[in-house]
Amino acid sequence: MNGSKSPGLAGFGVLKNTTCPTEKKISVFFSIIFMTVGILSNSLAIVILLKAYQRFRQKSKASFLLLASGLVVTDLFGHLINGAIAVFVYASDKDWIRFNQSNILCSVFGICMVFFGLCPLFLGSVMAVERCIGVTKPIFHSTKMTSRHVKMMLTMVCLFAVLIALLPILRFRAYQIQASRTWCFYRTEHVEDWEDRFYLLLFSCLGFLALAISFLCNAVTGITLLRVKFKSQQRQGRSHHFEMIIQLLAIMCVSCICWSPFLVTMASIGINEGRSKETCETILFALRMATWNQILDPWVYILLRKAVLKNLYKITSGCCGVHVINLHMWELSSIKNSLKVAAISESPGSSKQIHLQPLSSMGQ
Repeated sequence: MNGSKSPGLAGFGVLKNTTCPTEKKISVFFSIIFMTVGILSNSLAIVILLKAYQRFRQKSKASFLLLASGLVVTDLFGHLINGAIAVFVYASDKDWIRFNQSNILCSVFGICMVFFGLCPLFLGSVMAVERCIGVTKPIFHSTKMTSRHVKMMLTMVCLFAVLIALLPILRFRAYQIQASRTWCFYRTEHVEDWEDRFYLLLFSCLGFLALAISFLCNAVTGITLLRVKFKSQQRQGRSHHFEMIIQLLAIMCVSCICWSPFLVTMASIGINEGRSKETCETILFALRMATWNQILDPWVYILLRKAVLKNLYKITSGCCGVHVINLHMWELSSIKNSLKVAAISESPGSSKQIHLQPLSSMGQ
């Protein structure tokens, strides 16, 4: 059936086409594992964030905690809702005609896939912009980046992601059941006109734009921190700089590695009008890679902290017998210390102040 002319039953059109043979037990196993690990990881991250917010109420860290909370909450609900629908589909033997005659479930599934796919990418780019402003313009950050402004940004990001997810419904284009009959998304088979291509390319372009913004802002932040460290020439400042750079590298690597296959695949389908060489197994692999980003987000943003890296350092130094870096003076509030270092470096006579005042006293 033509999805553009019969939106009520558009999702069933793919059922008449060639479906990809997937092993049910393996697919169910992947869905349950992804959902369980994602829910546990993000729930643990939320608990840690709540404790951190109660312990550290500094204004400089409030914006980071709010954005990180929005990220992990979004990832949590993404795993919970999408995972529950996927398990239900497998439990029903993927018989969409029996339980989805009005195509409502497929539409809800497609909306959730788009929203919970784009929203974490948008939030990651907003966090990168916030960190870049906080390090390069600490005075502006401390005076203008209030909790109210951060909450407004969170709301705008979520509303924009909702708008993108609802765009096909508003245009009377129903989401399509994919060839594996396990999930719903934009039309990826027999792409018929420019609008079907537009949705695929829009999703890919927005995802790549969010990754590019994150990469650029994190690169500027890392270069600024390194310049401050070399300018200060203080060994005490290595700890929080080291932690910050590790976090930035992890954020960029995880996001790019996990999301690039899926975004490239969707862009290729959109450009080639559905006649690309991507098979059903390739699309499923790219989708699972993207799912891993939501699993690793809490570990990168929240759990990759002093305690974890310090234990890894002890294990590495014990095995190799090499003293890599002194972690004894590692500050808990690395972002706060980085802001103070950047503020001192930009102030008049900063070189004299930095030499007179040790960096280790800034965290007090």
